[in-house]
Amino acid sequence: WQIFLPPPLTKLLGRIYYHVDGSKKPGTLPPNVAAAVNGVAFCGTLAGQLFFGWLGDKLGRKKVYGITLMVMVLCSLGSGLSFGHSANGVMATLRFFRFWLGFGIGGDYPLSATIMSEYANKKTRGTFIAAVFAMQGFGILGPFLILAGGIVSLIVSSAFDHAFDAPTYEIDPVRSTVPQADYVWRIVLMFGAIPALLTYYWRMKMSETARYTALVARNTKQAASDREFARRHGLHLLGTTTTWFLLDIAYYSSNLFQKDIYTAIGWIPAAETMNAIHEVFTVSKAQTLIALCGTVPGYWFTVAFIDILGRFFIQLMGFIFMTIFMFALAIPYDHWRHRENRIGFLIMYSLTMFFANFGPNATTFVVLAEIFPARLRSTCHGISAAAGKANSLLMLGGVNFLGIVFTLLVPESKGKSLEEISREDEEQSGGDAVVEMTAANSGRTVPV
Repeated sequence: WQIFLPPPLTKLLGRIYYHVDGSKKPGTLPPNVAAAVNGVAFCGTLAGQLFFGWLGDKLGRKKVYGITLMVMVLCSLGSGLSFGHSANGVMATLRFFRFWLGFGIGGDYPLSATIMSEYANKKTRGTFIAAVFAMQGFGILGPFLILAGGIVSLIVSSAFDHAFDAPTYEIDPVRSTVPQADYVWRIVLMFGAIPALLTYYWRMKMSETARYTALVARNTKQAASDREFARRHGLHLLGTTTTWFLLDIAYYSSNLFQKDIYTAIGWIPAAETMNAIHEVFTVSKAQTLIALCGTVPGYWFTVAFIDILGRFFIQLMGFIFMTIFMFALAIPYDHWRHRENRIGFLIMYSLTMFFANFGPNATTFVVLAEIFPARLRSTCHGISAAAGKANSLLMLGGVNFLGIVFTLLVPESKGKSLEEISREDEEQSGGDAVVEMTAANSGRTVPV
């Protein structure tokens, strides 16, 4: 759940570190801070996918797999121990650890897929690779929370909520966030180190894959074969990078705003009607329900049917149904905001998540580990995975560039009167001149 800061914890950090005395609503993370905290992990993931994907083909899968694990463990602990005496200090150290956490997580993408593909046989290979990815279902809650993390959030927030009684924000804004609330987000983030540590023994005992040893480590014809890569696999790489990119835009964007969508349709109470810890519990509960109803089943449907229906069919079907359900939610959006229709909205939203995972979110991960040669398999998986994030950032950069261009069409208004800015003074002057000319022609004097 560590790639992006879980929404319940985002809300809690806002209450703890960005409370404004006298405000009618609880504090929230400023947009630039929220973007930075999430963005650094995003950038770290991109860098890790490229670096460790390349390193896995150079040093071997097993050795690099252990390195990524230790990076994740140390940085998960570091995220929870973020120190500082001010909001800026805590956020700065949190961003530092989250970048390197993303770096380690990014490396796990290409390596876990490649290792499983090289161990499995062709009849059940898709099922096994999809099962590896499906374990994210116990990791993904909403967009970026692991289901286990959602359960941890529920347990920790429930325990603190019962231990430290606090009024709602409406009743007492200051006392609604107890000092002990600062431990909640730290415990949840640090818990991410435990699942990683539990796999350390088995990763270290794992032998190097036979395919890597036979086809890469002892491959004397590699240089000649690499010259053939662009001709044989260039279009394949273009296809995998583009589909992952398009998926990331749709999937992550819809997940990023889950908590806001839930509030808009009235499924989650307004923040001011809850205390800080109870809000963590409420948002975690809502996202856990969506994960259980849509996200997790989608992963395991892929596991069950990928070697029956095929990768192409499942990916195409997933994109088609995601398109249908997203349009069905977006076009009549006002309809879904009515209280009596919110259950229908949640069902449709869950189906969108279901077909994302019984679809391209799983198949892009699987196919990348199968279609490229062993000497470049991990590298190509890393490139394609990173492309989704790099191209998303490039697209956002392009949007910002358009903002620069169209800003040039907007005049400066500093130090000017409203009439001067709108050029009404020029229109008035023109009107006065017409009046004077008309009066002169008629031989009469007209006051202006």
